Amino acid sequence: MSKTNWFLSVYAGLLTLIFLGGAVYGNENRTSTADEITVQRINIVEPDGTPRLIISNHARLPGVLVHGKEKPLDRPQAGLIFLNDEGSEIGGLIFGGRKDKDGKVRDSGGSLSFDRYEANQVVQLLGVDDSEDRLAGLAISDSPSGNDVRRRIWLGRGDDGAASLALLDGAGHKRIVMQVAENGESQISVLDANGKTIKELLP
Repeated sequence: MSKTNWFLSVYAGLLTLIFLGGAVYGNENRTSTADEITVQRINIVEPDGTPRLIISNHARLPGVLVHGKEKPLDRPQAGLIFLNDEGSEIGGLIFGGRKDKDGKVRDSGGSLSFDRYEANQVVQLLGVDDSEDRLAGLAISDSPSGNDVRRRIWLGRGDDGAASLALLDGAGHKRIVMQVAENGESQISVLDANGKTIKELLP
């Protein structure tokens, strides 16, 4: 190989290394800005790859994530899934709504929830208005383990249009209920563990 060819080969090799090094360094430290992006799903992860937040449409919304592994669950909504430091689901914001082939409204509404560690929802703010349910309110629950959810407080409006505050015992039984119906009738009821009214205050 002539000196000229040797020089050109070395020169080309050095330029390639410089280019690749700049590209890698640039990718590691690059901050991009955009006025608008269009995506189906965004995964926010820690430096080690642990998922922390998922923003997704309906088609790509994952099932339940536990320690970064997915358990299948059909969710008819889009939304945000919150994950703890271990990559396990700990709440989320979901929303949806559609009409089925019969013209009935399905899965219409939204829910913001927060879960107990390795358990189910303990706080949920929701609004649902479809062919099966019509309610809006705040639910606070106990979730001792797994899927065992025991509602303790409900503040909201139910299918009957009544605004109510219900306080429940540890077993999930209503014990005190304050209620105002759509027509303005109001009452306060005290119940036993079997749901029987033992004291009532009426106007």
